[in-house]
Amino acid sequence: MNQPRYKIVFDGQLMPETTLETVKDNLARLFKSDAARIDSLFSGTPVALKRDLEEHEANQYLNALQKAGANVRKELDQSASLSLVPTEEESEAEPVDSARMNCPKCGHEQAKASECSACGIIIEKYLARQAQLAEAAPAQVADATGASPYAPPQANVAEALPEYSELKVFSVNGRIGRVRYLGWTMAMLLCSLPLMALFAGASAISGTLGGLLLGIAVIAMIVISVFIGVQRLHDMGWSGWLWLLNFVPVVGSVFALLMLIIPGTQGVNRYGPPPPPNSTGVKVLAWLFLLVPIAGIVAAIALPAYQGYLG
Repeated sequence: MNQPRYKIVFDGQLMPETTLETVKDNLARLFKSDAARIDSLFSGTPVALKRDLEEHEANQYLNALQKAGANVRKELDQSASLSLVPTEEESEAEPVDSARMNCPKCGHEQAKASECSACGIIIEKYLARQAQLAEAAPAQVADATGASPYAPPQANVAEALPEYSELKVFSVNGRIGRVRYLGWTMAMLLCSLPLMALFAGASAISGTLGGLLLGIAVIAMIVISVFIGVQRLHDMGWSGWLWLLNFVPVVGSVFALLMLIIPGTQGVNRYGPPPPPNSTGVKVLAWLFLLVPIAGIVAAIALPAYQGYLG
């Protein structure tokens, strides 16, 4: 007896706690497809994303797509189980009611006929076409002019996504959380201290040289701030261009505070997998960053009081 074959069906429903845009971005990345074809999958009409799968293959597709946020389901693929040549067991079995049949494409049950009354296919031609596709090499992606908007994307979606994103300080790609954002900012400030000492020494020799070194240090700090700020926004699911709001008076101060408060999105978002867990060093640097303004406030209060006491 032939082993049962399965198909993966999607009708536009999302997994809990996911957003439509995030799921579309994940599917576009998995299928390596354009946005127009991905949008067509959310019309509400059930679409078979993949057919003629063994059970373990169907489970792989099911897990990968559900992790991407698509609420897909596994169903028996009736068309893949059809054969024009009866098996030995089927030949010996007792005949069933031959007056009824199921459409090999949509599964509609109807009186035996050459054409499906639900989807309108010519059944014999459809079965012949399915046999050709099964024997042929993996299908090439159809050109844009002839592609059906409901054609399933041709890609191996069973490929597992990385659990965590790769950390890169000098990049606008990737994601970092609130603690790592504070830690990396503190590390940048600590690295700037030797540069300030170098600037002071160069200024004693030449004012021009000191000014040049100071300009280079300031530009370097701004560039690194952009890199880590954009990655923090990506972790929140926001566009990196919003970092420019830091230059807007009043709004910039509020926005910088939001970058420290708002948590990152859970799981994969449009900018990739979540960042890895924070190391001990990152946590220590983050606490040091928080202590700097606290120490400044205490000093601002204590010094005038101490000076008044001495006076």
